[in-house]
Amino acid sequence: MEATTGVRAWLTVYLKGLAMGAADSVPGVSGGTIALITGIYERLIDALTSLDLRVLDRIPELGSADGRRGFFAELRGMDLFFLVVLGLGVGTAIVTISRVVHVALETARPQTFAFFFGLIAASAVVLYDQLAVRTPLEIGSAVAGFLIAFFVTGVSDGAGFGHALPLIFLAGAVAISAMVLPGISGAFLLILLGQYEYLTGVLTDLVDGVLALGAGDLVGNLAIVATFGGGAVIGLFTVAHVVRRALDEYREATIAFLVSLMVGSLRLPLVEVLGGVDPATLPAVTTAFGAALAGALAVLLLDYYTEDLSTVAA
Repeated sequence: MEATTGVRAWLTVYLKGLAMGAADSVPGVSGGTIALITGIYERLIDALTSLDLRVLDRIPELGSADGRRGFFAELRGMDLFFLVVLGLGVGTAIVTISRVVHVALETARPQTFAFFFGLIAASAVVLYDQLAVRTPLEIGSAVAGFLIAFFVTGVSDGAGFGHALPLIFLAGAVAISAMVLPGISGAFLLILLGQYEYLTGVLTDLVDGVLALGAGDLVGNLAIVATFGGGAVIGLFTVAHVVRRALDEYREATIAFLVSLMVGSLRLPLVEVLGGVDPATLPAVTTAFGAALAGALAVLLLDYYTEDLSTVAA
């Protein structure tokens, strides 16, 4: 019975990871929000901030039974196995959902961006409703966030920033911060950096190449994904901690800045929709409007049925 309970518990963690990964694969919905909803947010934060590479110093002791017990005790103390199982769920969802999104962008680009617009706009409305922007610092942070995102998305509406490996590395480090920010989507941050569509394509090509036993630019795609993953790992030890400290010391100003980033970034999906939909074509306008409405309703329903939805857990 205990073994069954243990397997069931880890399966539950994996499924929660699936939900987080699915959320963070689309702009406007946050994996951190899903962690909050499913009751693992505080455990996730504790585990991330408990990671300590000094445990590797104990590897030479693995030759003895006492050494192995001490090593695994430290891993359990950091809740590393929880992070691994959760990460497998997140990774599974990202690989799956990114393929769907990539196909959608290729076959129905304006409607897909309209859906993103609805997701991001509704998320910003929900989060702003929980903020009280009153002090000069909070007002300045909100204005700065909006202006930065508005002008950056004007540059990165396609590949204005390019896709050099250093930028991919930076994108991984920044996107991972969404894990500790309920309400801020990792996919949204990738859109802001002009990398979202590119990376979903690379990941799709990589999976296709692996399934086809080496077809395509397997090495090149693997290098890009590995670079992004390396940035994400570094982000766990840097960006996530910096953001967490900013939230602890300047919570309202930090959240005002981040939510305003979302509002400013609406320029990109709006441009994509207006550029891809002929106003004289009623079916195209109707489907774009319907997609935007569907995205907004998805977030609003999530907010309505979730009492715990908030920008930051206490």
